[in-house]
Amino acid sequence: MNIYIGNLNYRVREEDLKNKLAEFGEVESVKIVKDRETGRSKGFAFAEMPDEEAARKVIAELDQQEFEGRPMYVKEARPRQ
Repeated sequence: MNIYIGNLNYRVREEDLKNKLAEFGEVESVKIVKDRETGRSKGFAFAEMPDEEAARKVIAELDQQEFEGRPMYVKEARPRQ
């Protein structure tokens, strides 16, 4: 399942986020979206988890939870149009 994680602190690194999600199960990948020109985080990321049950638990447990000083928005990512 592909998961959207929003409202991230700009200092959060992909490894930090992967470690947080890995508490719930296997994480295939984490990609923090960055500004093309500055290379700075845009404050949101996508994560891929192969186990749908673990991914749903991440969404249920981490949505609105504080991480690095900000409440995260965690939900199932919509497919690209």
